[in-house]
Amino acid sequence: MTESQIEPNETTVPLLPCTSPEETLAFWRALGFAVTWEQTKPYLYLAFRRSGFELHYSRAAPDVDPAREWTGGCLVMVDAVAPYHAAFTAAMRGAYGKVLAKGLPRITRFRPGASRFTVMDPSGNSIVFIQRGEPAEVEYGGSKRLTGLARVLDNARVLREFKNDDLAAFRALNSGLRRHGDTASPVEQATALAALIELSTAFEEPDRVAEWGARLGGLTLTEDERGQVRSAVADPTLLAPWLT
Repeated sequence: MTESQIEPNETTVPLLPCTSPEETLAFWRALGFAVTWEQTKPYLYLAFRRSGFELHYSRAAPDVDPAREWTGGCLVMVDAVAPYHAAFTAAMRGAYGKVLAKGLPRITRFRPGASRFTVMDPSGNSIVFIQRGEPAEVEYGGSKRLTGLARVLDNARVLREFKNDDLAAFRALNSGLRRHGDTASPVEQATALAALIELSTAFEEPDRVAEWGARLGGLTLTEDERGQVRSAVADPTLLAPWLT
């Protein structure tokens, strides 16, 4: 067969390492995936399907530690990413009573206008959903054109949405607000405070939320600026007590 005779209709199926078959089956079933193959002996093989894509699993190497979250992963390219996030978070609430936001498995938050999110499975694999047409010139390292708190906010965005490092984003925002808060605009301050409130709530460490909320409530913002602050977080209802 020559190259010209090859039909361009290939399908690639991710084959991910699995450290816990039972947890993997329960998790993807909870998110609405159909199990198309379930086998544990003589070797492990699991297959799942939802909509137009599949995920397959085989047994991970004995030295794989899921907690390190370096196991493996894949990209899922979609036309519109927001509906997938909405469907998965709704399924989590139905199955677990809450959105899984920490530990394994979990899903990253999705703010309006974002172009990707990540599902971490029980084995520490990253399944990244990316919207087709995502800007090619994404500032993955943070924009060098920005200064002060604006640059801190941009770096925190990169840490949260592309590096999945909420803790580093929290630390950057907390220290950046201390360094630049006095010289930043009210809307920049409010955006940083809103992100800190959201991250602290996700970490289930709300000790400083009241303090940040009081500072947020004390800022003078226009209605357009309040809308801008709400759009910077995934769950604007968290800001309702102060952002009125």
